[in-house]
Amino acid sequence: MRIGRYAIALALFIGAMMAFGNRGLIDNLELRKQLQSLVRANQDIDNENKQLRKTAYSLRSDLQYIEMVARKDLELVRKGDLVYRDAR
Repeated sequence: MRIGRYAIALALFIGAMMAFGNRGLIDNLELRKQLQSLVRANQDIDNENKQLRKTAYSLRSDLQYIEMVARKDLELVRKGDLVYRDAR
């Protein structure tokens, strides 16, 4: 009878350690969620890198894109353009 109680207590202890202990089932689920989050973040960064590569290539080689960026971001004008200013 005593051996049965000890065996049950040992089995419960081992089960609790498997579920709640270090590297247990709950810890494993949390690590999987964290892994999925990191994979998504990695994909987002990879997509951003691809877009930046396209932009860098266009800035090196595409004259129309360079002109568009110069007009929009740097507010440059071409000879013969009319410039309107707001009187504020």
